[in-house]
Amino acid sequence: MTGDTPRALAGLIVIETAERVSGEYTGKLLADLGAQVIKVERPGGAPTRAMGPFHKGESTLFAYLNANKQSVVLDLANAQERALLDRLLARAHALIDDHDEAWTDRTDLSPEAVAERHPSIVHTLVTPFGQGAPKELQRLRPINVINAGGWAYHSPSETPSDKPPLKGAGRFLSDYEAGIDAALCTLASLLRLRRTGEGQSIDVSEVEVQLNRIDAVLDRMLAGEADPSDARSAYDMGGPGASFACSDGHVFLFMTTRHHWKALCALMSEPEWATAFREDWLEFDCTPTNVAQFRAGFSAWIATQQKLPVTEAAQKAGVAMVPVNTAADLPRHEQFAHRGFFQQAQHPAFGEVAYPGACYRMSATPVSVRTHAPALGADQRQVGDA
Repeated sequence: MTGDTPRALAGLIVIETAERVSGEYTGKLLADLGAQVIKVERPGGAPTRAMGPFHKGESTLFAYLNANKQSVVLDLANAQERALLDRLLARAHALIDDHDEAWTDRTDLSPEAVAERHPSIVHTLVTPFGQGAPKELQRLRPINVINAGGWAYHSPSETPSDKPPLKGAGRFLSDYEAGIDAALCTLASLLRLRRTGEGQSIDVSEVEVQLNRIDAVLDRMLAGEADPSDARSAYDMGGPGASFACSDGHVFLFMTTRHHWKALCALMSEPEWATAFREDWLEFDCTPTNVAQFRAGFSAWIATQQKLPVTEAAQKAGVAMVPVNTAADLPRHEQFAHRGFFQQAQHPAFGEVAYPGACYRMSATPVSVRTHAPALGADQRQVGDA
């Protein structure tokens, strides 16, 4: 692990009873910034310890979400151990949770109960549909949330119309998005706590986070500029852009103007098939027939190209073409290496690994991987005696 560095949230204590990715990611963001995040796990460990993918018998998901945290094991059905949680909350600044109302009522950790016993704590609760949702909506999975918010139907775009809606960019996209908003709300409330001494409850709805990320295509439909449709292509951009196979992977092309078209023709050394198109066809003659004809001609050319050289040349020429990176590509990416995004660290089971870092750089309090995800109950004595 990296050496100790100044930490932006040093001195703040956060209790994490969360057991899903949304709440654990919220805690991770605060832990990365230097807060002392104490993860309260059930006997046997948090469910994410048993979630894949796995490497050498350990969950890589858990390893990512819980670096820089501490672990204690508490059976909240046991009165003595439940009392220990209250002692932890009495000296904490924030509580992060992501359980349904039945669980919070059973453990006496509802927003009302926490506010009554700990009025000076920031209590952030991240749930699929927010507090007060019908019971059947309180324990939904990410695939339910991202579909309910419209994003699974929209992203990725330009997929075949005969294919079902996809979940989009990643298994837990809705959890990560909700975690970002939850961490932001928690930080704002911690600032208020510092200024006023008053805590508050924060109710984060994961599906409303998805709606909050609504983009131009959905906006046009809501504004009445475009008719909503069940057609899969209704959410596409309507132009010739799509993913295309090249000799060593895929590229994604976005093209909407005559400048894009002229630059692309020059990049392709003015192929004969391109002369069949008007110079302004993207603006005034972008018919399904022309799109299909373009894709056939471009597919044959791009199949002979390598994704990194051709996309670099395209971008220099003013063509919006990017490589479709795989997970294996990312650690080798020049820009990520230049930024130091991936941090090398030791893990007791994995050995030396490259941890994904933060998407920001702070000059005085840099984010670092200080400790690997804790073993179950690793901090039981230290935290219990504090």
